Amino acid sequence: MLERIHLATLLEVEKQGSLTAAAEVLHVTQSALSHSMKKLEQQLGTDLWLREGRHLRLTQAGQYLLAVAQRMLPQLELAEHRLRQYAQGERGTLRIGMECHPCYQWLLKIVSRYLAAWPLVDVDVKQKFQFGGIGALFGFEIDLLVTPDPLLKPGLRFEPVFDYEQVLVVHKDHPWAGQQEVAPEQLNEETLITYPVPVERLDIYTLFLLPANVAPRKHKTIETTDIMLQMVASGRGVTALPKWLVTDYAPQLQLRTLRLGPKGIQKHIYLGAREADYATDYLQSFIEFARLADSYPLAPAYAARPDINLVVWTK
Repeated sequence: MLERIHLATLLEVEKQGSLTAAAEVLHVTQSALSHSMKKLEQQLGTDLWLREGRHLRLTQAGQYLLAVAQRMLPQLELAEHRLRQYAQGERGTLRIGMECHPCYQWLLKIVSRYLAAWPLVDVDVKQKFQFGGIGALFGFEIDLLVTPDPLLKPGLRFEPVFDYEQVLVVHKDHPWAGQQEVAPEQLNEETLITYPVPVERLDIYTLFLLPANVAPRKHKTIETTDIMLQMVASGRGVTALPKWLVTDYAPQLQLRTLRLGPKGIQKHIYLGAREADYATDYLQSFIEFARLADSYPLAPAYAARPDINLVVWTK
């Protein structure tokens, strides 16, 4: 009764907004798709959609089936992809999800060595997910999640692989450049530059500024680490980043790092995977490479590394 096309239809109508647009994506006619869904509704004995003018609104039954589609279709696509790889003599693909912007630079320190050790394994990187990092693991969108803030859930396993200190970064001529540490109140009159993520996911806010009831004078967001550090080096503001990342850039940009408070902010990078997949040999190997990352030099930008077979997904 229930076929894959039915699940795909529900998913595409939700994404595209109409049955006509979904039919185009699925490469079938709108009439054929409509007939298929009406037949399913007759067999199920319940409606999946209610028409409201030109729009379709999911019924309770439709919402349930949509949730099934969102869980099952990624698993089917993964299974087909893996089977095609086996048929072509390939080992597989390790799909890595990223939940922290500076971790991308850290990842580049590992990937080239990993690919050299596993020539039959490809690496894909996803930086945005439909349901967040944990949802991406449970939804089989990714196989490994890189995060500084693991959320422990049954069926998942997280391993700490790298320790670092979050520090404040200023340019060499900044009035604070000679200090060892900075207090939250000092940022009252500063421009703080961060990655474009919600404030509740920024350590400098959650662990430093908000507990002291302090906010910076101005908050700017920038996508890339390189531009962020160039802005700081030119005196346009300050930022908070892992100390290891800044140390590798500091000699050429003449930056200074300050401890955030008297004790500093100590963090860890974790790798998370599904328990059922954790023993996979090439996944385990990546975790081992990650534990050695602090002994690797910082990798240049990807554009200068033709040896890295890295695909970045930003859907």
